[in-house]
Amino acid sequence: MVNGGALIFRLLRYHDIILAKGKLVAQLVVRNIENGVKARLQRRARRNGRSMEEEVRDILRAAVHKEESAPAGGLGTELSKLFPKSGPDFKIEKLHIEIKPPIFEE
Repeated sequence: MVNGGALIFRLLRYHDIILAKGKLVAQLVVRNIENGVKARLQRRARRNGRSMEEEVRDILRAAVHKEESAPAGGLGTELSKLFPKSGPDFKIEKLHIEIKPPIFEE
């Protein structure tokens, strides 16, 4: 049993994808986290009735979801959000210009 347990430990330690409940899941190890951050995570997990590990998973899921659901806009879009009541008070028509390729003669 000891050898089998050691083998499982090595597999979990040296591979970042493991089998859990019949599906592959990634494993993430966070090192060098400040003691204060860990303590606040533990308090937050207790407050939410979860383990610290589940609390961290929930935080990561929420962060990724927020990033994915944020509208992708360029600089102009971001600037217009900062100044919603400014800009011209007339409609800007689309400019139609026919561009002809240059002619090079020898």
